[in-house]
Amino acid sequence: MKIKSLIPFALLLTMGMVSITGCQKGDLINNPNVAGSNSIVPLSLLLNHITATLIRSDEQPWGYSAVANQYVVANYSYYRGTNTYNFGNTSDSYDILKYTLKLEQQATSQLGNQSNKYYALAQFFKAYSGVWLSQRVGDIPFSQAGDANNLTPKYDTQHDVYKTALAQLENANTILGAIITGTPSLANTVLDASGDIYGLTYQQWQKVINAYHLRVLISLSKRATDNADLQIPQQFAAIIGNSTKYPLLTGNSDNLVYKFNATNRYPTFSLGLNPYNNFANAGATYVGISTTTQDPRLYVTTTPAPLQISGGKDISDFSAYIGSDINQAQPALLTNSNNGLYSFNSYSRYYVSATGANAEPFVFIGYSEMCFNIAEGLNRGWAAGSTATWYTNGINASLALYGLTNGQTLTVTFPISSTEVSINPKKLKQGDAWGTATVNIPQFIANVAYAGDNAAGLTQILTQKYISMFNNSGYEAFYNFRRTGLPAFAQGGAGIGTPNNLIPRRWQYPASESAYNTANYKAALSSQFGGNDDLTKDTWLTK
Repeated sequence: MKIKSLIPFALLLTMGMVSITGCQKGDLINNPNVAGSNSIVPLSLLLNHITATLIRSDEQPWGYSAVANQYVVANYSYYRGTNTYNFGNTSDSYDILKYTLKLEQQATSQLGNQSNKYYALAQFFKAYSGVWLSQRVGDIPFSQAGDANNLTPKYDTQHDVYKTALAQLENANTILGAIITGTPSLANTVLDASGDIYGLTYQQWQKVINAYHLRVLISLSKRATDNADLQIPQQFAAIIGNSTKYPLLTGNSDNLVYKFNATNRYPTFSLGLNPYNNFANAGATYVGISTTTQDPRLYVTTTPAPLQISGGKDISDFSAYIGSDINQAQPALLTNSNNGLYSFNSYSRYYVSATGANAEPFVFIGYSEMCFNIAEGLNRGWAAGSTATWYTNGINASLALYGLTNGQTLTVTFPISSTEVSINPKKLKQGDAWGTATVNIPQFIANVAYAGDNAAGLTQILTQKYISMFNNSGYEAFYNFRRTGLPAFAQGGAGIGTPNNLIPRRWQYPASESAYNTANYKAALSSQFGGNDDLTKDTWLTK
């Protein structure tokens, strides 16, 4: 049993923050290797921990988020896990918040003010931790979390969590903006080379914070007209209308990119998936959209279904790409996959380099998503501007992330180990050249030309945002589907694995919460879900 499983949800914030130097008896002595709550902790060290742990393993490429987003479908659980949406009890974000509160406290005490770069980043991380957990479960302990004198913090409503987070993001931008205005040379200076694993400059961090601010505002679209105090459209318009006060990402070079290396290996290697491309297929939701629009990104990420090619189709024929249906039970998926019915993901791109050298960068908060978020807000009438321009910018940024140029010849390699003559008549080995395809960007752009500021245009924005998030951005594609229903995820079949075969609307609270913060936990369930920790119920965010 992992020790963490015994740690109360509401107590996580106090660990490492409570002094152990109180009255002690007998032969007990203070541990000289453990700092007390009033000790000085290097700010870079705290920042390093936060940035290194910001992104969870299941949010990375090929983690469970890729399944929840229906980019990939496992056909054999032993090697690639299940496809079921049995979310169960969520993990939490309180490790991030715990260290963020310490960063905030240490930045204030060491630097003597709350207008420094570390305090600004602490405001961002605090907002991030609250949104991360609240969007999973609903109401959470937030305003009282971290108080060592209150081990049963009250739950803030989801509305209040978001209201606080939006104010914190505004404050983070204001602080960094003032620092850069005071010393303009800092704009393009790395904020903390030893502590920040992303290596962003002062201005890049400011841009990321504002791009995330737009993400949060867009996530509140269902509450934009019935919660006037949040000023959702007004905040959106202010951010995109004042580039001096709110600098935004200007291209992929500003993206928040999580980097892999020989120590922090690419997930197909760190998760032990690299020999087992046979046991997962490309998802039908992703493949179906891409084939319909003749999207050249499909040639990069995905291979044709082997049976389609052995049957005479060309590698470049979009009709040869067949996605796996997550609705089906795994035994049927495995049989179909072994018979060559489904497409696979590119072996040579994702399964041969432990550092992910061949794969596209893993963008967690990026320019392409920001463009689509702006386009969505404009489509909804939150501000004036050219929706089509932002929509097209988002598509082009995603194409650039894959290094695609018009007329480019791409080599598609054989994806699996198979001696089955019907699907591998040429006896190709995994990774052997299988054929080529030519990139036709003008045709693709014409196929997805913006339909206008109407429902059809909104569908296009959300669909292309989904495609751009392939194996990126954690659960954002799922959250967008949950909020809008677009693109339509497959559900209703036995493969979904829930009692009603439908995708859940939320996660359950951590199991420890009911044991250690019982009264507040029960009150939160009563006020939100009729007393039950029900996965089928919407929270305030998505009702």
